[in-house]
Amino acid sequence: MNTTSASTAIRPFRIEVAEAELDDLRERLARTRLPQPAPVDDWDAGTPNSYLREAVDRWRELDWRAVEARINAVPHFITEVDEQPIHFIHVRSPHPGATPLLLAHTYPGSSVDYLDLIGPLVDPVAHGGRAEDAFDVVVPDAPGFGSSNPVGAGWTTARVARAYDELMRRLGYDEYGIHGSDNGALVARELGLLNPDGFLGLHVLQLFSFPSGDPAEFERLEPQDYAGLEHMQWFQSVGGYNTMNASRPQTVAVGLSDSPVGLLAYSELFNSFGNGTSLVPLDAILTEVSVNWFANAAAGMSRMYLEDARAAAAAAAAGDTPAVNAAPTGVAVFADDFQTIRVFAERDNSNIVHWSRFDRGGHFAALEVPELVVGDIREFFAGLRSS
Repeated sequence: MNTTSASTAIRPFRIEVAEAELDDLRERLARTRLPQPAPVDDWDAGTPNSYLREAVDRWRELDWRAVEARINAVPHFITEVDEQPIHFIHVRSPHPGATPLLLAHTYPGSSVDYLDLIGPLVDPVAHGGRAEDAFDVVVPDAPGFGSSNPVGAGWTTARVARAYDELMRRLGYDEYGIHGSDNGALVARELGLLNPDGFLGLHVLQLFSFPSGDPAEFERLEPQDYAGLEHMQWFQSVGGYNTMNASRPQTVAVGLSDSPVGLLAYSELFNSFGNGTSLVPLDAILTEVSVNWFANAAAGMSRMYLEDARAAAAAAAAGDTPAVNAAPTGVAVFADDFQTIRVFAERDNSNIVHWSRFDRGGHFAALEVPELVVGDIREFFAGLRSS
């Protein structure tokens, strides 16, 4: 890693969008040309025109300066790790002995995924909780996302995990845990595999474990697990962005970088995999898309898929066997999200010590039901402290 004083310096940072950029966005939105509508204007074939029409109207009214002020209400910083700019939020708890916690966001989001979690995690007493459940919170933009731009080659989830460990050490933390969702959950598991000194454990919303082909695995499935298998099959049928991002990220980024509505439509995951079950408020979606629009992050956001696909292909060619995560692991499964199947997850993660299910909330639970995510994070780390 590059360890020069210039690159390792931690510098204050603010989100400040120039007025000219706001004018440009307004002009582009005013010139929006929607595609010919699908035969049925619903989510079946992708993002529908009816949704986009409403979203564009709302986006044109969105008070970005108010959004910007809310984002900047918490302390932001930037540094370089492994020659990569890393922008992050860092909020220390007022309570002594707070547990250091890194929050790893998902695609197509950014650190603003977690704005609603910061207050309750950092100061639980002010939100009806206990001082012993307090956390110091660090929330990076993943390389290529938000203000962690530009991104270089080779930034796989494993490399991001190593960079996050370096970031936490640079901030003075000898021990810490991590929470993550989707891409953030993959990074969290990589940290579990790395298991650096002082690593407390990982709390995730998904463990992406799939059938190995062993019939004995299916004999142990519960009825709800078959619903999870159906969800996997459904997502494979609609998750075309995975293939595009993992093969042609630079091509798809051309349209996403030139059209704000294109970026909005391609961010259909905010509607819980595009099936319209999402509880994420429209203004929150527009905030997420705006952050990455102003940062021109579309190419970097997609590139991790390509890097991971290449790394997986190289590992398969070398005959590498899948690694097992032995770090303490907690899982929270939300009703309208990917349904982690415990039989498969326990094969790949040998130390699952916490498992929760929730009957509401989806893929972006931190934006939908933040109080449930906060409660489960507290419960997981409290369990580790008492064990």
